[in-house]
Amino acid sequence: MTSQRTAEIAWQALDREGRDKCRLVQEDGGWMLIGHARFRADGMDCALDYVVRVDADWMTRSADISGLCGRDEMATRIERGEGGWTRDGVPQPQVNGATDIDLGFTPATNLMPLRRLPEIGQIEARAAWLPSPGAGLEPLDQTYRRARGGLVHYAAAQTGTAVDLKVDGEGFVTLYPGFWEGRRTG
Repeated sequence: MTSQRTAEIAWQALDREGRDKCRLVQEDGGWMLIGHARFRADGMDCALDYVVRVDADWMTRSADISGLCGRDEMATRIERGEGGWTRDGVPQPQVNGATDIDLGFTPATNLMPLRRLPEIGQIEARAAWLPSPGAGLEPLDQTYRRARGGLVHYAAAQTGTAVDLKVDGEGFVTLYPGFWEGRRTG
């Protein structure tokens, strides 16, 4: 198996103390997002590393998240297979039909639906959403639509979020108003 780094980005949180750094790596049959998020959540310092594997069509195959939040260790594997989603081998029927993982502590996972977004039009995608490190998976129905000025309008039904994202040529979010600001580092 061969792999090659294609892009790197660093984000700064706008709504709390936090930062994230992520690499996009091309590998045989798909891609990997490899990231390192450091942030405060619920009054605790968190240091989480993640690896998200996607297929050649930019649909999530799996996500591994590990690290610390406060004194609590976290290590979890989330997978999408023919039988649906599992977390640490336990079926997650509440997110069946989801094509993507959405890790609530990083903007990195917006990349997959953004890479599938047509030049004109919109895409609707259900995500298996991990809203915070210790939470369970929830469905998150998202819409991404091309807007004027090179922006992408993003809306999430369950959270009521509706914002215009700035996105770079790789599909990484460089501005998520109120939440994240990023810049390419490689």
